[in-house]
Parts: sequence; C-alpha cells; structure tokens
Amino acid sequence: MSTQSQPPHRAALYALTVGAFGIGTTEFVIMGLLLQVAADLHVSIPTAGLLVSGYALGVVVGAPLLTAVAGKLPRKTALIALMAIFTIGNVTCALAPSYALLMIARVITSLAHGTFFGVGSIVATQVVPPDRKASAIATMFTGLTVATLLGVPAGSWIGLHFGWRASFWAVSGIGVIAMLVLAALVPADQTGKRTATSFREEMQVLLKPQVLIGLLTTVMGFAGVFTVFTFIQPILTRVTGFSDGAVSPVLLVFGAGMIAGNILGGRLADRRLVPALLGTLTALAIVLGAMTFALHSKPAAVLFVGLLGAATFATVAPLQLRVLHKAAGAGESLASSLNIAAFNLGNALGAWAGGVVIAHGPGLSAVSWVAALMTLMGLAIAWFGIRLEGAPARDNQLARA
Repeated sequence: MSTQSQPPHRAALYALTVGAFGIGTTEFVIMGLLLQVAADLHVSIPTAGLLVSGYALGVVVGAPLLTAVAGKLPRKTALIALMAIFTIGNVTCALAPSYALLMIARVITSLAHGTFFGVGSIVATQVVPPDRKASAIATMFTGLTVATLLGVPAGSWIGLHFGWRASFWAVSGIGVIAMLVLAALVPADQTGKRTATSFREEMQVLLKPQVLIGLLTTVMGFAGVFTVFTFIQPILTRVTGFSDGAVSPVLLVFGAGMIAGNILGGRLADRRLVPALLGTLTALAIVLGAMTFALHSKPAAVLFVGLLGAATFATVAPLQLRVLHKAAGAGESLASSLNIAAFNLGNALGAWAGGVVIAHGPGLSAVSWVAALMTLMGLAIAWFGIRLEGAPARDNQLARA
C-alpha cells in the first residue's frame, strides 16, 4: 500500500517508529555481543558490560544538552539531525579500533536517544487529534518494543555469524533509512516556525513541582522493571530451572507482552490519564510481587514473563503524557527528553538494586519482591502528586463554602 493512501498522521508516526526501532536496537544489541567484543578488544566481560552503563549515562547527560540545541530548530529538522548523530555514532562503533574509542562512540550514539524520543513524543501528539495523544506516543514506542523482540536477536545473530562490527554497520543502515523516512513523511507544516526558546527558559520547567514529581515517578516506577529484567537469565535458569537455550524463547513472550501492553497503555491513557497512570503502576507492582511465587513453576514463569512485558510498557505512554501535560509551554521539549532520561536512570537504579539483593541480600529468589517495592514507591509518588494537584481545588471549594 502506498504511503499516500495512509492518513498523514499515520505516515509521520510510522517514520518516528522507524527511528525508535533503530535506537532501541543499538541500545540493547550490545548485550548479545559482549563475549565477542571482550575477546576482540582484549578486555574482561565485566569491562565490556560497562558499554551498557556508558550508553545509559550518555542518555541522561545528552537529554538536556541536545534538547537545548534542538529547541532552536524546527522539530522535523531536529529529528533528522538527531538520527544523523545516531548514524555517525554507530559507524564509529563499527570502526572503533580499541575499547576506549568504542566507549566514546557508544556515548556519542546515546546522546541522541533521550532528545529523539522527547521531541518525537511532542511531534507524535501534534499530528493526531487531541483524544489520540497517548496512543500516538505508544505507536512511536512500538519501534522500541519491536527492537527488543526482533532487532536485538537479529543483531546478535549478525554479530555471531559476521562479527560484532557487522551488527553496528546494520544499525547504521537503519539510521540512514530513518533519516530518509523522517524527511519524507513527517509533515513540515507540523514542525515549522516556532518561537525560539532559550535554555534558561527551558530550564524553568524544572521549577514546576508536578514535572519533578512526574520525573521521579518514572524513575522509581520503572526501576522495579530492571531490578528483575537485568537478571532475568539467571533467574529463569537458577530459580525456575530452564536451560540456557530456553531463555531466548521465553523472552520472546516478554517482547510480545510489551507490544500488547504498549497499545493498551496508550488507549487507557487517552480515555482517562490519571486512572491509567495509577492503574498501570499498580498492575506492574502486582505482577512483580506475584512473580516471587510464579518463578518456581515453569508454565507460571512463562505466563508472568509475558505479563511483566505487558505491564511494563503499559506504563510508558501514561508516564510520558503525564509529564508532557504538566510541562506544557516553553519547557515541554526539555521535560519530555528528561523523562526519557528518567526511564534510563530507573534502568540503572533497578540494575544496581537487583545486584545488591543478589550479592548482599537474600539472593535471586527475592529480586522480584524487592522490584515490586520499588514500583510501589513510584506509585506512592504519583499518588502524592495527584493529591497535591487537587489540594488548591479543595481549598477553593472550602473558601467559597
């Protein structure tokens, strides 16, 4: 079917999805290449693993810096420029002759991550009717879920058969395709002239308590996910009793759950944002807590891995749209990008917490209930923010009475 037969907003969302697919693939593909990278560049496996942490740190640092630059450009131009940075970073990864240069290249690649999703979220909400904003964000993030389900395994397969550098060349190709489709499909009239905003004006958004509460909700709510998911392989093999070869098929169930949850979360948030936010965080905490008991049965473990994928990505659109709503105005691009950084900060915090539980606490079998507690903290923060938001209205009612 030609793109001309599709509504314009659909074509723009598909273009954003292609970019999200490339970014998601390059973020996680390194996890399947660690052994080859370590052997080729003569470093230990834990040292190679720092390439994951370096990327996450680059996302956190790059979000405010590149958003300040992108704020002076039309959003379509900004998106294409960000994908150019992404492509250059991946080409540099493919050519890197040493571990140090590979780390630098990974950080360069990651700089575009937060700002692309931040600016992309705004563009996605602008090319759809007002009652479809959350679903539009969810559509863009479908690229990330598909990357986890298909892109990462494909990248690992390419690395296994053609060398780890070939994987980065393949992702670079995705970057070029993303630039082309963004140029062709994102309508210029949606991203045309707008008032230039100084970085100081953008930073004013951090003076809004509800924005800060939203960012903290994202960090803590999502930290629970990676408290478990970072260690899902040893959990499935040592607690549940799966073989090493069975882990990948089980993770396909997680990916399928992510896609379903992503769509569901977007639709729920379009109907009623606050109940969707509280409801999806509650569901995620329940799934994480119940996994403690489900992991001792193989069928139950597979079921709950799928439910974890669904519950995880059901929270993404409500969390992102909540911050966008509270940041409406000059600083929405920065707030949107910072919320993407908050997801990554939550990933790092969760991985650290899970490691502490395994190394110094009750061990692998307890990771899931600790994860549930972290997500419950995110839920409590969200509830506090909503109560705080309602306080002025209650005070006005009392004053009138």
